Amino acid sequence: MTRKRKPKLAVWKFASCDGCQLSLLDCEDELLTVVDEVEIAYFLEASRAVVKGPYDLSLVEGSITTPLDVRRIQQVRQASKFLVTIGACATAGGIQALRNFKDINEFISVVYARPEYIETLDKSTPIANHVFVDFELRGCPINKRQLIEVISAFLQGRKPNTPAHSVCIECKLRGTVCVMVAHGTPCLGPITHTGCGAICPSYHRGCYGCFGPMETPNTASLSAWWSRLGAKEQDILRVFRGFNAYAEAFRKESEVHEK
Repeated sequence: MTRKRKPKLAVWKFASCDGCQLSLLDCEDELLTVVDEVEIAYFLEASRAVVKGPYDLSLVEGSITTPLDVRRIQQVRQASKFLVTIGACATAGGIQALRNFKDINEFISVVYARPEYIETLDKSTPIANHVFVDFELRGCPINKRQLIEVISAFLQGRKPNTPAHSVCIECKLRGTVCVMVAHGTPCLGPITHTGCGAICPSYHRGCYGCFGPMETPNTASLSAWWSRLGAKEQDILRVFRGFNAYAEAFRKESEVHEK
């Protein structure tokens, strides 16, 4: 009796903090189930063992910041049947995309003693800017339960079932009083993709937008409300330039308030 081959899973890192890869390792009991169903062929965060591709599913963390990154992600795409980007860096350029609004050469000259040795791109960009991506899983870091759902979905040949609503829905599900309405606290919840469980509003803080823009966010309306709450143009600019600064909706709204 021939033994059925397990699908090969690969996890790749580009410019990032490794937090999203750690979310997979943090799955604990769920990870044991995943290991039973797949062959972890490449995951340097967890093991030095490397199995050659092609790979059935690749999870990619991190943004593209160097010419070498561009070549590597193209190779990963060619070796992967399905490619899923995980986290704010991979889906929106990450916190390092803040450099996209300035002259990168100025940073290089200040930080490095020998700038001539540094080979980098002008911008930090998401994976989808360079290769086709089958699915994007947002978050900084990602939600580990959503990650398990995405892995399961692709292994079973179906579409991942992850929520697309805003953080506001999570607040209502938890019974959390709206911090903007009740306390006048500026909050990105109305335009931010769900995934964190509305942690910050549950502690009476405004949402920081860790999971990036939700589908069709009305950023202009929210900015107007922030202005009514007393937020200055510079405050609004800074809040849109966080973990997901280069996500299109956040980037365009931040540029409106740039002087």
